[in-house]
Amino acid sequence: MIRVRFAPSPTGMFHVGGARSALFNWALAEQADGRFVLRIEDTDAARNRPEWTEGIISALAWIGISEKSPIFEGPYFQSSYAEQHREAVAKLAADGRAYYCTCTREDVKARTGSEHQGYDGFCRDRGLTEGAVRFRTPDEGVTVVEDLVRGTVEFPNNAMEDFVIARGDGSPLFVLANVVDDVEMRISHVVRAEEHLSNTPKQQLLWEALGLTPPVWAHVPVIVNEKRQKLSKRRDKVALESYRDEGYLPEAMVNYLMLLGWGTGEDREIMPWSEMVPRFRLEDVNPSSAFFDEKKLRAFNGEYIRALPLEEFVARSEPWLEPGWDRETYARVAELVQTRIAVLSEIRDNVDFLFLDEPVFDQASWDKAMKTSAAEILTGYLARLETVATDPNSLKTALEEVGAEHGLKLGKAQAPVRVAITGRTVGLPLFESIEVLGRERSAARIRAALARLEA
Repeated sequence: MIRVRFAPSPTGMFHVGGARSALFNWALAEQADGRFVLRIEDTDAARNRPEWTEGIISALAWIGISEKSPIFEGPYFQSSYAEQHREAVAKLAADGRAYYCTCTREDVKARTGSEHQGYDGFCRDRGLTEGAVRFRTPDEGVTVVEDLVRGTVEFPNNAMEDFVIARGDGSPLFVLANVVDDVEMRISHVVRAEEHLSNTPKQQLLWEALGLTPPVWAHVPVIVNEKRQKLSKRRDKVALESYRDEGYLPEAMVNYLMLLGWGTGEDREIMPWSEMVPRFRLEDVNPSSAFFDEKKLRAFNGEYIRALPLEEFVARSEPWLEPGWDRETYARVAELVQTRIAVLSEIRDNVDFLFLDEPVFDQASWDKAMKTSAAEILTGYLARLETVATDPNSLKTALEEVGAEHGLKLGKAQAPVRVAITGRTVGLPLFESIEVLGRERSAARIRAALARLEA
């Protein structure tokens, strides 16, 4: 059975790169009716917090990786396997594959002349019984890593120092704990970020030294920004939660993340999860870096929003509507909103004017629209509003007539009316907005705009 794992550290918000790796693992497990193991690597006690673990689980659930699925296992916690870590260290030491070392970094630097030279093997044959524990790396040959994404990668053994697998206090380092945890959880495939490739020859040597067959390796490409720099939480917008809170749809995010390094092999990119899973192959993942293009993600999200059935769009709008806003009024304009937004958080700015006593004027919009003839246009249209039918066609015709009286086409004539009604120069169709707002409220807003112009 295929058993994959996703092993984040609970030290911050959930990175979109981690989400992409999790999705690749989830697709592989679902495709093969295997198991997806969530392992929380929580041994960094100084940085771990329970809320970060809860955040990981919540973020995974948002993109469809749910604890309720029969292929989901966990979460398991690395700290629970401390005894197995110690046993593995003891076995490697007893078998002569590891040894104790008391050298400090300063000691190594004093002997080699450089802290970057690497460990010189000073304690290899001293027969010590305490200190940190180092793995005895072979002096000759190469460690060959067969990677489903990168092909055959060779690492000369003489380029690897005798690396530390446990500290002097007995606590394991990542390189050993990761292997032991994978052994305990019977992981068959390790699908993770490219940055871990440098650890892989060491981990493969540990697997072999423990008398076990290493898993299948697959290192997926790094995700970069528009400057081709690796995405950084200090510089870039990388938290999955921030996209969720901005109003991205999970299905759009999943679709986009799956295409960061992998393609469907077809002309279309918009594809539901159910169709991507049977097409997914690790061998088809491109090893080159993948560009996280937020503009493209927005376009994806807009397409997914427009594809929602109207009733579902109205339901998904709910978190972005303010308490007290009339839901029936919103439902009347929802179809217009749906065609104009890229993320759900943009709903408020499109409809708030319907629910406020008076619109909130955008000053730049006001300055742009309220120029020559604005007062005449507003006055003329106000007079027609008293008698014209309030269907969009009649409202439009009335404004066209007012504009013609002043030598203006509809586009110019409607600018001051739009700002008077909505507070902005862009938004929902003007005449549908007036219809929903109603004759009296619309007229009151035009009168208020005229008063503001006079002032």
